[in-house]
Amino acid sequence: MTLVTDPTAPRIAIIGATGAVGSTLIELIEERDLRYRELYLVASSRSAGRRIPVGGQTHEVRSLEDFDFGLVDIAFFSAGTSVSRAWVPAAVAKGALVIDNTRAYRMDPDTPLVVPQINYAVLDRPPGSGVIANPNCSTIPLVRVLQPVERRWGIRQVVVSTYQAASGQGHQGIEELLEGTEVALRDPDADLPSERFSPPLAFNVVPFVDELQDSGFTLEEQKMVQESRKILGLPDLDVTATCVRVPVVNSHSEAVWVQTQEPVDRAELVGLLSRQTEVTVHDAENRAAFPTPLKAGHPDHVHVGRVRVSPHDPRGFWLWLVSDNLRVGAALNAVQIAEYALARGFLSGGVR
Repeated sequence: MTLVTDPTAPRIAIIGATGAVGSTLIELIEERDLRYRELYLVASSRSAGRRIPVGGQTHEVRSLEDFDFGLVDIAFFSAGTSVSRAWVPAAVAKGALVIDNTRAYRMDPDTPLVVPQINYAVLDRPPGSGVIANPNCSTIPLVRVLQPVERRWGIRQVVVSTYQAASGQGHQGIEELLEGTEVALRDPDADLPSERFSPPLAFNVVPFVDELQDSGFTLEEQKMVQESRKILGLPDLDVTATCVRVPVVNSHSEAVWVQTQEPVDRAELVGLLSRQTEVTVHDAENRAAFPTPLKAGHPDHVHVGRVRVSPHDPRGFWLWLVSDNLRVGAALNAVQIAEYALARGFLSGGVR
């Protein structure tokens, strides 16, 4: 992270700075040398006063309730949907460009929903709402592989099952999984903690992520459908999902079945996916190679394996995806959005 005095560099605020995604945002801004002239770490009143070292300096966490958004040019929101709904309008009213990592504005017609590698063109102009929405952590890796397939062969249907890690529920989700695992190892009959995950996640698989909808699908499953259609610009895309929580600390996985309009050649499919930015195909040469959440590889890549074209109908194939949900599925995408926006001069010189 690069602190500069250049008046064209942005003033940045991270709302939810002490959470799992907020902490990852800090790491990535530092790793990617994003220039800034002011940095404000903002969280709830419970976290206010904490001191966090960033770029060789110590920053005191400020209370959201008392924070003046007129001090910043870019505000990253990663503190939950209710917080974004309550505070994003205040940030926009003060002139900040908001990059929101919740579902609060994703389906707003005036708010672009952006995966820079896919629909960067929507960043050619500032958003009418003052907000750029960051997609769901499972949607991002999915659309990253679907777009080149759609362009080459056309897509008839997508069926996806997710295997989502505890970190999707933040630091508390990770802690609950680890605590439950420890308790269960000591006493298999003990009641396990279930505040973040119900039923308990330790030694379990829970096919239920987020709230149940009237359709019988969960909100997480609904988000994957709606967001994929919006990002890809395919309002009638036939996609359906089953979202499952698994006892993994970090990194989501997905099993994806794609039916295409035209027959698919495996070698061509592997080559096409391998050429995508920040995508690693593990079984290009060795079909027994595949990524796992424990050791996928580069944390900023979408990892692909188990590439299988159906022997019965070459217009269908399977993919296995793994990606770091805190980075690829959240913070990295948000930082890359900021990089694109800054490159296009959204902030018109920084000083206002």
